[in-house]
Amino acid sequence: MRESLDILIFGAHADDAEIGMGATIAKHTDLGLRVGICDLTYAEMSSNGTVETRIEEAEQAAKILGLTVRTNLGLPDRGLYVTQTNIERITLEIRKYKPRMVFAPYWQDRHPDHIACSGLVQEAVFNAKLRKYLSESEPVNVEQMYFYFINDVYEADLMVNVTDYYDKKLAALSAYRSQFITGQGTVSTPLNQGYVERVEARDRLMGQKRMLTYAEGFVSKLPFMVERFD
Repeated sequence: MRESLDILIFGAHADDAEIGMGATIAKHTDLGLRVGICDLTYAEMSSNGTVETRIEEAEQAAKILGLTVRTNLGLPDRGLYVTQTNIERITLEIRKYKPRMVFAPYWQDRHPDHIACSGLVQEAVFNAKLRKYLSESEPVNVEQMYFYFINDVYEADLMVNVTDYYDKKLAALSAYRSQFITGQGTVSTPLNQGYVERVEARDRLMGQKRMLTYAEGFVSKLPFMVERFD
């Protein structure tokens, strides 16, 4: 029987999770939590790099962040439509790893695949707990679902202090040389025109709200419960 994960993070493409919450991942793996990433596609429509290159880069980033597992469902890039097949594939991934927490991209973003990923994962988290849905697999009730930001930032419900782990995030992003570094034969895209620097500036601004050097922000659709106000 496969050991369960504490956290399972979904992204449309390899590097989505690192952009949004790479330092949070590093912090939690360092604390001993079992964290996994599931990339929905091989990003075969990317302007730069190849599928093979993207796989190698994702594996390198996974090692830097200390992931327990990284998988790829091989769904079509720019084809992440809300179909029964896509929902089933993601639902089975959740049931396979039985995470306590699931993370997905925020439901608003300039990239349509990030929006689609968010919707698909929300559908799958709901379906994963239904006993009569794909009844040959065991139902899983995810305790909490959070959303992370990729390109566009909205009002966060909570933030994680990642000051001591930000170097790991930058190292993981540096693994994606085909996306963030210009070189011979590369096509100019928003990703290789100072994108990582803008992400770092964003995380500095998030931290400034609590006088932290760096923080990563998240959203929850459920209210947070406390026993009392201290």
